Amino acid sequence: MTLIESFYPVLKPWLFRLDAERAHTFTVKMMIIAHRLGMLKSVVPGPQQPRSVMGLTFPNALGLAAGMDKSASAVEAWGALGFGAVEVGTLTPRPQPGNPKPRLFRLPEHEALINRMGFNNPGIQSAVKKLQQRRTKAVVGVNIGKNFDTPNEDAVSDYLICLKAAYSVADYIAVNISSPNTKGLRDLQAEGAVRELISALKKEQAVLQQEHGKQVPLLVKIAPDLNEMQIEALARVFNEQSIDGVIATNTTIERTAIKGHRLANETGGLSGAPVRERSNQVLQAFRMLLKEQIPLIGVGGIVSGADAVEKMKAGAALVQVYSGLVYRGPGLVREVLEKIKP
Repeated sequence: MTLIESFYPVLKPWLFRLDAERAHTFTVKMMIIAHRLGMLKSVVPGPQQPRSVMGLTFPNALGLAAGMDKSASAVEAWGALGFGAVEVGTLTPRPQPGNPKPRLFRLPEHEALINRMGFNNPGIQSAVKKLQQRRTKAVVGVNIGKNFDTPNEDAVSDYLICLKAAYSVADYIAVNISSPNTKGLRDLQAEGAVRELISALKKEQAVLQQEHGKQVPLLVKIAPDLNEMQIEALARVFNEQSIDGVIATNTTIERTAIKGHRLANETGGLSGAPVRERSNQVLQAFRMLLKEQIPLIGVGGIVSGADAVEKMKAGAALVQVYSGLVYRGPGLVREVLEKIKP
Protein backbone atom coordinates (compact mmCIF):
# COMPACT_ATOMS: atom_id res chain seq x y z
CA MET A 1 0.00 0.00 0.00
CA THR A 2 1.34 3.41 -0.99
CA LEU A 3 1.48 6.44 1.29
CA ILE A 4 -1.44 8.13 -0.43
CA GLU A 5 -3.60 5.00 -0.09
CA SER A 6 -2.95 4.79 3.63
CA PHE A 7 -3.44 8.54 4.11
CA TYR A 8 -6.86 8.83 2.43
CA PRO A 9 -8.88 7.05 5.18
CA VAL A 10 -7.41 9.55 7.65
CA LEU A 11 -8.20 12.53 5.44
CA LYS A 12 -11.67 11.39 4.32
CA PRO A 13 -13.63 12.23 7.53
CA TRP A 14 -12.23 15.78 7.44
CA LEU A 15 -13.07 16.16 3.73
CA PHE A 16 -16.61 14.94 4.33
CA ARG A 17 -17.14 17.65 6.93
CA LEU A 18 -16.50 20.23 4.21
CA ASP A 19 -19.07 21.30 1.66
CA ALA A 20 -18.84 18.75 -1.18
CA GLU A 21 -17.66 21.24 -3.79
CA ARG A 22 -15.06 22.78 -1.47
CA ALA A 23 -13.75 19.28 -0.72
CA HIS A 24 -13.56 18.55 -4.43
CA THR A 25 -11.59 21.73 -5.14
CA PHE A 26 -9.26 21.07 -2.19
CA THR A 27 -8.60 17.50 -3.33
CA VAL A 28 -7.60 18.54 -6.85
CA LYS A 29 -5.27 21.23 -5.47
CA MET A 30 -3.67 18.77 -3.06
CA MET A 31 -3.15 16.28 -5.88
CA ILE A 32 -1.26 18.95 -7.83
CA ILE A 33 0.91 19.87 -4.83
CA ALA A 34 1.60 16.23 -3.93
CA HIS A 35 2.70 15.53 -7.49
CA ARG A 36 5.01 18.54 -7.60
CA LEU A 37 6.61 17.43 -4.35
CA GLY A 38 7.13 13.92 -5.70
CA MET A 39 4.76 12.43 -3.13
CA LEU A 40 2.54 10.59 -5.60
CA LYS A 41 3.44 7.03 -6.33
CA SER A 42 1.41 4.89 -8.68
CA VAL A 43 -0.92 2.44 -6.99
CA VAL A 44 -0.85 0.21 -10.08
CA PRO A 45 -0.26 -3.37 -8.90
CA GLY A 46 2.69 -4.92 -10.73
CA PRO A 47 3.56 -4.13 -14.37
CA GLN A 48 1.18 -2.10 -16.51
CA GLN A 49 -1.36 -3.91 -18.68
CA PRO A 50 -1.57 -1.81 -21.87
CA ARG A 51 -4.79 -1.84 -23.91
CA SER A 52 -5.01 -0.91 -27.58
CA VAL A 53 -8.33 0.81 -28.26
CA MET A 54 -9.31 3.25 -31.05
CA GLY A 55 -5.74 3.17 -32.33
CA LEU A 56 -4.47 4.46 -28.97
CA THR A 57 -2.34 2.60 -26.46
CA PHE A 58 -3.74 3.00 -22.96
CA PRO A 59 -1.24 2.12 -20.18
CA ASN A 60 -4.14 0.32 -18.50
CA ALA A 61 -7.91 0.05 -18.89
CA LEU A 62 -8.92 2.43 -16.09
CA GLY A 63 -9.67 6.08 -16.73
CA LEU A 64 -10.72 9.07 -14.68
CA ALA A 65 -14.14 10.26 -15.86
CA ALA A 66 -14.85 13.84 -16.90
CA GLY A 67 -15.98 16.13 -14.10
CA MET A 68 -13.18 15.50 -11.63
CA ASP A 69 -10.67 17.72 -13.44
CA LYS A 70 -12.77 20.28 -15.25
CA SER A 71 -9.92 22.67 -16.05
CA ALA A 72 -7.15 20.19 -17.01
CA SER A 73 -5.14 21.33 -13.99
CA ALA A 74 -3.99 17.99 -12.57
CA VAL A 75 -3.54 15.66 -15.54
CA GLU A 76 0.00 14.65 -14.57
CA ALA A 77 -1.07 13.97 -10.98
CA TRP A 78 -3.88 11.62 -12.00
CA GLY A 79 -1.54 9.81 -14.36
CA ALA A 80 1.07 9.48 -11.62
CA LEU A 81 -1.58 8.00 -9.33
CA GLY A 82 -2.09 5.16 -11.79
CA PHE A 83 -4.88 6.07 -14.18
CA GLY A 84 -4.33 4.90 -17.73
CA ALA A 85 -6.47 7.74 -19.05
CA VAL A 86 -7.67 11.11 -17.81
CA GLU A 87 -10.72 12.80 -19.34
CA VAL A 88 -10.83 16.54 -18.64
CA GLY A 89 -13.80 18.88 -18.84
CA THR A 90 -16.57 19.31 -19.76
CA LEU A 91 -15.16 22.36 -21.60
CA THR A 92 -17.15 24.96 -23.52
CA PRO A 93 -16.12 27.63 -26.06
CA ARG A 94 -16.43 30.45 -23.51
CA PRO A 95 -15.70 30.29 -19.77
CA GLN A 96 -18.80 29.99 -17.61
CA PRO A 97 -19.45 29.86 -13.85
CA GLY A 98 -22.03 27.10 -13.92
CA ASN A 99 -25.20 26.91 -11.85
CA PRO A 100 -25.74 28.64 -8.48
CA LYS A 101 -24.30 27.00 -5.37
CA PRO A 102 -24.84 24.68 -3.59
CA ARG A 103 -24.74 22.32 -6.56
CA LEU A 104 -22.91 19.20 -5.40
CA PHE A 105 -24.27 16.84 -2.74
CA ARG A 106 -23.04 13.62 -1.13
CA LEU A 107 -25.30 10.69 -0.30
CA PRO A 108 -22.93 8.45 1.72
CA GLU A 109 -25.67 5.94 2.53
CA HIS A 110 -25.87 5.17 -1.18
CA GLU A 111 -22.25 5.81 -2.17
CA ALA A 112 -23.65 8.43 -4.49
CA LEU A 113 -23.45 12.08 -5.54
CA ILE A 114 -25.98 14.49 -6.97
CA ASN A 115 -24.58 17.34 -9.02
CA ARG A 116 -26.01 20.22 -10.99
CA MET A 117 -22.71 21.92 -11.69
CA GLY A 118 -23.74 23.18 -15.13
CA PHE A 119 -20.47 22.91 -17.06
CA ASN A 120 -18.54 25.33 -14.83
CA ASN A 121 -15.18 25.62 -16.60
CA PRO A 122 -12.48 28.14 -17.65
CA GLY A 123 -13.20 27.71 -21.37
CA ILE A 124 -11.58 25.50 -23.97
CA GLN A 125 -8.65 27.82 -24.72
CA SER A 126 -7.52 27.87 -21.08
CA ALA A 127 -7.48 24.08 -20.95
CA VAL A 128 -5.66 23.81 -24.29
CA LYS A 129 -2.85 26.04 -22.99
CA LYS A 130 -2.41 23.75 -19.99
CA LEU A 131 -2.51 20.59 -22.08
CA GLN A 132 0.16 21.94 -24.42
CA GLN A 133 2.56 21.59 -21.47
CA ARG A 134 1.39 18.17 -20.27
CA ARG A 135 3.84 15.43 -19.51
CA THR A 136 2.14 12.16 -18.76
CA LYS A 137 2.02 8.67 -20.20
CA ALA A 138 -1.72 8.58 -19.56
CA VAL A 139 -4.06 8.99 -22.51
CA VAL A 140 -5.80 12.37 -22.28
CA GLY A 141 -9.38 12.85 -23.43
CA VAL A 142 -11.05 16.25 -23.78
CA ASN A 143 -14.77 16.31 -23.03
CA ILE A 144 -16.58 19.12 -24.89
CA GLY A 145 -20.00 20.75 -24.61
CA LYS A 146 -21.97 23.86 -25.51
CA ASN A 147 -22.32 27.04 -23.52
CA PHE A 148 -25.52 27.26 -21.47
CA ASP A 149 -26.80 30.28 -23.41
CA THR A 150 -26.18 28.81 -26.86
CA PRO A 151 -29.52 27.68 -28.31
CA ASN A 152 -29.69 24.10 -29.53
CA GLU A 153 -30.08 25.23 -33.12
CA ASP A 154 -26.58 26.75 -32.83
CA ALA A 155 -25.06 23.94 -30.75
CA VAL A 156 -23.11 22.49 -33.69
CA SER A 157 -21.07 25.68 -33.86
CA ASP A 158 -20.06 25.42 -30.19
CA TYR A 159 -18.96 21.80 -30.55
CA LEU A 160 -16.99 22.61 -33.72
CA ILE A 161 -15.18 25.44 -31.93
CA CYS A 162 -14.16 23.06 -29.15
CA LEU A 163 -13.21 20.26 -31.54
CA LYS A 164 -10.90 22.55 -33.54
CA ALA A 165 -9.31 24.00 -30.39
CA ALA A 166 -8.73 20.68 -28.67
CA TYR A 167 -7.64 18.59 -31.64
CA SER A 168 -3.91 19.33 -31.40
CA VAL A 169 -3.64 18.50 -27.66
CA ALA A 170 -6.18 15.70 -27.19
CA ASP A 171 -5.65 11.97 -27.58
CA TYR A 172 -9.41 11.62 -27.98
CA ILE A 173 -12.39 14.00 -27.84
CA ALA A 174 -15.67 13.17 -26.10
CA VAL A 175 -18.87 14.92 -27.15
CA ASN A 176 -21.10 15.48 -24.13
CA ILE A 177 -24.78 15.58 -25.14
CA SER A 178 -26.06 13.85 -22.03
CA SER A 179 -25.54 16.07 -19.00
CA PRO A 180 -28.89 16.84 -17.34
CA ASN A 181 -27.55 20.11 -15.94
CA THR A 182 -27.55 22.29 -19.07
CA LYS A 183 -31.10 23.10 -20.14
CA GLY A 184 -32.08 21.32 -23.33
CA LEU A 185 -28.73 19.57 -23.81
CA ARG A 186 -30.21 16.08 -23.78
CA ASP A 187 -32.51 17.07 -26.64
CA LEU A 188 -29.39 16.76 -28.78
CA GLN A 189 -29.70 12.98 -28.29
CA ALA A 190 -32.78 12.97 -30.56
CA GLU A 191 -32.03 11.09 -33.78
CA GLY A 192 -32.20 14.06 -36.14
CA ALA A 193 -30.23 16.37 -33.88
CA VAL A 194 -27.49 13.87 -33.11
CA ARG A 195 -27.14 12.92 -36.78
CA GLU A 196 -26.64 16.58 -37.74
CA LEU A 197 -24.12 17.10 -34.93
CA ILE A 198 -22.05 13.97 -35.49
CA SER A 199 -22.05 14.43 -39.26
CA ALA A 200 -20.65 17.94 -38.91
CA LEU A 201 -18.05 16.85 -36.36
CA LYS A 202 -16.92 13.85 -38.42
CA LYS A 203 -16.45 16.07 -41.48
CA GLU A 204 -14.37 18.50 -39.48
CA GLN A 205 -12.43 15.62 -37.92
CA ALA A 206 -11.36 14.52 -41.42
CA VAL A 207 -10.19 18.06 -42.25
CA LEU A 208 -8.27 18.32 -38.97
CA GLN A 209 -6.67 14.93 -39.51
CA GLN A 210 -5.16 16.21 -42.75
CA GLU A 211 -4.04 19.49 -41.13
CA HIS A 212 -2.43 17.90 -38.07
CA GLY A 213 -1.31 14.60 -39.57
CA LYS A 214 -2.95 12.54 -36.84
CA GLN A 215 -6.27 10.83 -36.17
CA VAL A 216 -7.95 11.93 -32.93
CA PRO A 217 -10.87 9.61 -32.13
CA LEU A 218 -14.29 11.19 -31.64
CA LEU A 219 -16.56 9.69 -28.98
CA VAL A 220 -20.07 10.48 -27.75
CA LYS A 221 -21.14 10.35 -24.09
CA ILE A 222 -24.74 9.22 -23.62
CA ALA A 223 -27.29 9.24 -20.81
CA PRO A 224 -28.56 6.22 -18.87
CA ASP A 225 -32.12 7.57 -19.12
CA LEU A 226 -32.74 6.29 -22.64
CA ASN A 227 -35.61 4.00 -23.61
CA GLU A 228 -35.30 1.13 -26.06
CA MET A 229 -36.34 3.20 -29.09
CA GLN A 230 -33.89 5.98 -28.22
CA ILE A 231 -31.05 3.50 -27.83
CA GLU A 232 -31.85 1.94 -31.20
CA ALA A 233 -31.99 5.36 -32.87
CA LEU A 234 -28.67 6.48 -31.39
CA ALA A 235 -27.00 3.20 -32.31
CA ARG A 236 -28.27 3.59 -35.85
CA VAL A 237 -26.71 7.05 -36.13
CA PHE A 238 -23.45 5.97 -34.53
CA ASN A 239 -23.15 3.07 -36.96
CA GLU A 240 -24.02 5.25 -39.97
CA GLN A 241 -21.55 7.96 -39.00
CA SER A 242 -18.83 5.49 -37.92
CA ILE A 243 -18.34 7.15 -34.57
CA ASP A 244 -15.01 6.14 -33.03
CA GLY A 245 -16.40 5.21 -29.60
CA VAL A 246 -19.25 5.60 -27.11
CA ILE A 247 -19.05 6.44 -23.40
CA ALA A 248 -21.88 4.85 -21.45
CA THR A 249 -23.10 6.50 -19.31
CA ASN A 250 -23.52 9.94 -17.79
CA THR A 251 -25.52 10.65 -14.61
CA THR A 252 -29.22 9.84 -14.18
CA ILE A 253 -32.26 11.95 -13.32
CA GLU A 254 -34.02 8.81 -12.04
CA ARG A 255 -34.49 8.74 -8.25
CA THR A 256 -36.07 5.35 -7.54
CA ALA A 257 -32.87 3.94 -6.02
CA ILE A 258 -32.69 6.75 -3.44
CA LYS A 259 -36.41 7.18 -2.78
CA GLY A 260 -37.02 8.62 0.68
CA HIS A 261 -33.55 10.13 1.03
CA ARG A 262 -33.57 13.73 2.27
CA LEU A 263 -31.69 14.83 -0.88
CA ALA A 264 -33.73 12.80 -3.35
CA ASN A 265 -35.57 15.87 -4.63
CA GLU A 266 -32.42 17.87 -5.35
CA THR A 267 -32.22 18.75 -9.04
CA GLY A 268 -29.26 17.32 -10.92
CA GLY A 269 -27.60 14.14 -12.08
CA LEU A 270 -27.29 11.19 -9.71
CA SER A 271 -24.03 9.24 -9.93
CA GLY A 272 -22.36 6.46 -8.01
CA ALA A 273 -23.73 3.07 -6.97
CA PRO A 274 -27.43 3.83 -7.70
CA VAL A 275 -26.79 4.32 -11.42
CA ARG A 276 -24.76 1.13 -11.85
CA GLU A 277 -27.53 -1.28 -12.87
CA ARG A 278 -29.15 1.00 -15.42
CA SER A 279 -25.79 2.10 -16.78
CA ASN A 280 -24.84 -1.53 -17.33
CA GLN A 281 -28.12 -2.23 -19.08
CA VAL A 282 -27.58 0.65 -21.49
CA LEU A 283 -23.96 -0.39 -22.03
CA GLN A 284 -25.01 -3.93 -22.85
CA ALA A 285 -27.76 -2.76 -25.21
CA PHE A 286 -25.34 -0.60 -27.18
CA ARG A 287 -22.80 -3.40 -27.36
CA MET A 288 -25.42 -5.59 -29.02
CA LEU A 289 -26.43 -2.87 -31.51
CA LEU A 290 -23.16 -1.19 -32.42
CA LYS A 291 -20.68 -2.41 -34.99
CA GLU A 292 -17.97 -4.54 -33.43
CA GLN A 293 -15.27 -1.98 -34.29
CA ILE A 294 -16.97 0.75 -32.22
CA PRO A 295 -15.64 0.37 -28.65
CA LEU A 296 -17.50 1.30 -25.49
CA ILE A 297 -16.13 2.96 -22.37
CA GLY A 298 -18.12 1.89 -19.33
CA VAL A 299 -18.72 4.43 -16.57
CA GLY A 300 -21.36 4.76 -13.88
CA GLY A 301 -21.50 3.11 -10.48
CA ILE A 302 -18.04 1.58 -10.18
CA VAL A 303 -17.29 1.53 -6.45
CA SER A 304 -15.36 -1.77 -6.40
CA GLY A 305 -13.19 -3.95 -8.58
CA ALA A 306 -16.10 -6.33 -9.09
CA ASP A 307 -18.18 -3.47 -10.51
CA ALA A 308 -15.49 -2.82 -13.10
CA VAL A 309 -15.40 -6.49 -14.07
CA GLU A 310 -19.16 -6.34 -14.56
CA LYS A 311 -18.74 -3.44 -16.98
CA MET A 312 -16.17 -5.37 -18.99
CA LYS A 313 -18.46 -8.40 -19.16
CA ALA A 314 -21.27 -6.13 -20.38
CA GLY A 315 -19.10 -5.06 -23.31
CA ALA A 316 -16.81 -2.25 -22.17
CA ALA A 317 -13.30 -2.12 -23.63
CA LEU A 318 -12.27 0.43 -20.99
CA VAL A 319 -13.80 1.73 -17.76
CA GLN A 320 -13.88 5.06 -15.91
CA VAL A 321 -14.52 6.11 -12.31
CA TYR A 322 -15.49 9.32 -10.54
CA SER A 323 -17.97 9.05 -7.63
CA GLY A 324 -16.40 5.80 -6.44
CA LEU A 325 -13.09 7.62 -6.08
CA VAL A 326 -14.73 10.08 -3.68
CA TYR A 327 -15.84 7.26 -1.40
CA ARG A 328 -13.02 4.76 -1.82
CA GLY A 329 -10.04 6.99 -2.56
CA PRO A 330 -6.87 5.80 -4.36
CA GLY A 331 -7.42 2.26 -3.11
CA LEU A 332 -10.18 1.92 -5.71
CA VAL A 333 -7.63 2.42 -8.49
CA ARG A 334 -5.54 -0.48 -7.21
CA GLU A 335 -8.57 -2.73 -6.68
CA VAL A 336 -10.02 -2.12 -10.13
CA LEU A 337 -6.69 -2.72 -11.88
CA GLU A 338 -6.14 -5.92 -9.93
CA LYS A 339 -9.56 -7.23 -10.93
CA ILE A 340 -9.54 -6.35 -14.64
CA LYS A 341 -6.13 -7.74 -15.53
CA PRO A 342 -6.34 -9.49 -18.94
